[in-house]
Formats: sequence, structure tokens, C-alpha cells
Amino acid sequence: MRMKLELVPIPVADVDRAKAFYTQQVGFVEDVDVRPAEGVRVVQLTPPGSACSIGLGAGLPAYDEMAPGAVKSLHLVVADIEQARAELVGAGVDVSAVVDVGGGVKYAAFSDPDGNTLTLQEMAWRTGDSY
Repeated sequence: MRMKLELVPIPVADVDRAKAFYTQQVGFVEDVDVRPAEGVRVVQLTPPGSACSIGLGAGLPAYDEMAPGAVKSLHLVVADIEQARAELVGAGVDVSAVVDVGGGVKYAAFSDPDGNTLTLQEMAWRTGDSY
């Protein structure tokens, strides 16, 4: 059986504020922002180069049943963590220092405006075609 993870719902209190953070500061691409029914909004954002997106929204169980800030340590794999961290800091994102945990793995963390946390991860062996 083959499966692909396509979308991770992220609970937020203010969809517009979260959308601005992820697109303007973190650099995600806006794929969808629709209101398919009264009281329903669906926003899909994708990190450049990723096959998996995040979803923000309101009026659907996927967005309304978790408290804003409930998602923790969503990993964003990057080729160069120092460069990625510098770009985020330059865009006004408060990113922790890089931590080298050994074995070619490094981490740095940040939060969105609601307290959902994301982790930059660099794995030295994931470069080129394996990245």
C-alpha cells in the first residue's frame, strides 16, 4: 500500500493573522483560500519544495475541534539550517539557537502566533536527490 501525507490541519484563533505569518514571514505558498459555505473557510499553505501542506480554517471539525496552539514540533526539513534560521530571523520570526544533537542532526524551533510549534531540522545525509 502506498500513501502520501498531503495536509496537516493547524488550529489557529485568527486565520488571517496565521495566514500572514506563514506566507509573509515563514515563506509558505498560498495554494487555496476559499469559503465553500456560510461560516466555512479553508486555507491551504505549502512550504516551498514540500509535497505536504498545512491547513488553516474555520467552520469544520478539522479546524474547530483542537485548541489553537495544540500542534507541537511540526518538522520542516531544510538543507542548511543556519541559512534557514537566518532567513526566518530576518523576516521577524523568533527562532531558537541551532542545537546539534549529533549524528549530523541539527534543530532550531519557533512558534506561530497561536503557540503551535515548528522545528527546523537538518539531517546531513539528506542532500541533493535525497533531500
